[in-house]
Amino acid sequence: MSDNRSTDDLTSRIAKARGGEPVRGGAAGQVGRGYSQGGRVLALLLGALFGGGIIGWAIDNWFGTSPWGLLIVLTLAIIGAFMNIMKISKERAE
Repeated sequence: MSDNRSTDDLTSRIAKARGGEPVRGGAAGQVGRGYSQGGRVLALLLGALFGGGIIGWAIDNWFGTSPWGLLIVLTLAIIGAFMNIMKISKERAE
């Protein structure tokens, strides 16, 4: 009998404690949009460097144009990444 009463008392005290304090930083478990945009920018930069580097290296090995294929493809990849970053920066972070 006392087990049910103490469990009910504990449950009501927990509910009261949770109701008294608002959730900090927005909804629980949500990441801010600014963090999402930062992750996209990082992924674009790293993807451009690694992707452009690998594709440029492959072109140089196939056609024997070392280092020009690597330099040209890497430059184009970085320019493309920065163009996409400029688009992301125009979005509103909340």
